[in-house]
Amino acid sequence: MQSPNSPRNLFNRLRYKHLHMLIALGSSQNLHRASQMLNMSQPAATRMLHEIEEMFGCELFERLPRGMRPTALGRQLLLFAETALNGLNRCAEDLAARQQGGYGYLTIGTIMGAAPRLVMNTIAEIKALQPQLRIRITGDTSDQIIRSLEQGKIDLAVARRNAAMDSQHYAFEPLGNERLMLVVRKGHPLLRRRRLTLQELVGAWPWILQPESSPARIAFDGALERLALPQPADIIECGSVYAMQQLVQLTNALMVLSETALGDYLKMGLVKALPLDIEERMAPFGLLWRQGEKPTQAQSTFIELLRRRAAELRGENLPLD
Repeated sequence: MQSPNSPRNLFNRLRYKHLHMLIALGSSQNLHRASQMLNMSQPAATRMLHEIEEMFGCELFERLPRGMRPTALGRQLLLFAETALNGLNRCAEDLAARQQGGYGYLTIGTIMGAAPRLVMNTIAEIKALQPQLRIRITGDTSDQIIRSLEQGKIDLAVARRNAAMDSQHYAFEPLGNERLMLVVRKGHPLLRRRRLTLQELVGAWPWILQPESSPARIAFDGALERLALPQPADIIECGSVYAMQQLVQLTNALMVLSETALGDYLKMGLVKALPLDIEERMAPFGLLWRQGEKPTQAQSTFIELLRRRAAELRGENLPLD
């Protein structure tokens, strides 16, 4: 006799409407709001939740005085629901593209540091080979990109591996690294100096830095720690590279960012590099994909072009960022 939550029984009873309910509850953590999102009455939503929990034989959401939150088992099922629905959406998009004579879809998540020289050049190459391939690019932090890969929202990721990533589920292939630069606005009084030290700059000038969890900030903090220096007393902390670029032009602050993020602004002369090298490097970025999934033809082509482009840049002794 099969158990109530055996795979066969689940396949016979589980429906996509149940997965939509789980995602609505996971995002709202409130049964009333979830029922509104699904255009159904709250009693019907309550019955559906009970039905799902009965199917799996466990409590998936902890009932609280003001809402609910997923249990450990509920979080695992939420991830499955997100992946299943995203996979269905991606499959439908791919089929529609192929019916119109295209090559399907390719969705890539990338950190902006890897985007200009490596990822964008590779995308230009694959589009030249397959003009009708539909490509979607999302730019974000490594944590968010890996989360999108986990949810099945993207096919491939170019990001930094983090400590929380499950190495059994994802493969990581290093591609490159980034150098930090210290810049100021044009006309800044420090540009008249030929030699500078981090020791004298930390206490004497204001700074514009990314949040403490960002790779650039971690590397900068590592440089301060190596030199036994305190954190700057005057800091503007900002998560937007675009906003940081605006702020540095309006103030006398010093700004630390990757060479890649600063590339266009340096070329236009909007910021100027100070004569000080920060030895610490950011954690390497690389290609990430889900283990155990056979790549599509478009994914395989993109991966090979990306590897070739990275090798060419290494051969030219150019930064891969």
